[in-house]
Amino acid sequence: MYFLVGWDWQFVIERLFPKLLSASVITIEIAILSIIFGTIIGFIIALMKISHVSVLRIFGQLYTWVFRGIPLIVQLFIIYFGVSAAFAINLEAKTAAIVGISLCGGGYIAEIVRAAILSIDKGQMEAALSLGMTRSQALRRIIIPQTYLRLLPPMSNEYINLVKDTALASTITLAEMLRVAQTVATNAFKPFEAFITVGAFYLFITTVLTLIFGALERKLGARGK
Repeated sequence: MYFLVGWDWQFVIERLFPKLLSASVITIEIAILSIIFGTIIGFIIALMKISHVSVLRIFGQLYTWVFRGIPLIVQLFIIYFGVSAAFAINLEAKTAAIVGISLCGGGYIAEIVRAAILSIDKGQMEAALSLGMTRSQALRRIIIPQTYLRLLPPMSNEYINLVKDTALASTITLAEMLRVAQTVATNAFKPFEAFITVGAFYLFITTVLTLIFGALERKLGARGK
């Protein structure tokens, strides 16, 4: 009944929606860049963790231990407030958000990739090595291509989490969707409408991602048959 009687549609349509639509561009930009950089970092760290070089393996283990163990919001504070103060760097909130979310996401993606690589039968690596391939060639040509279908479901979940994690950028003053909703809600005294609407925006974005990854999974599954 609240949506029929108390819900202020004029406020949502005329004041809130245009501002959230504009802020969504920043949110999507941060999400896309964080996904790209986080994926690159994750693959590199995953390969380090399965490396036969002890220094690389230890570094990969330390990386995932640190970035999975510290809450993302704390990492954002360290990067935006701590690093800026310690090194006298004028770091933009958007840059800090992309760096923080990418580094944190990379730790989780590394574990996903590592698990997918290790799930492939070890005999395939041994067969590739016996044919004269190097370990890196075997990974690139034989092992990693077989992990794509196994990687897609957990990676899609992690990407969706990264999109939702962009909301934490509001804590470092970045004017993304949640920050804008908070500001408008405070000024207009309409918290219910503001936060329900911003939640609908996030739900729309994550639903689109879910549909895209679902289609990719079906396509890869059909090819694998």
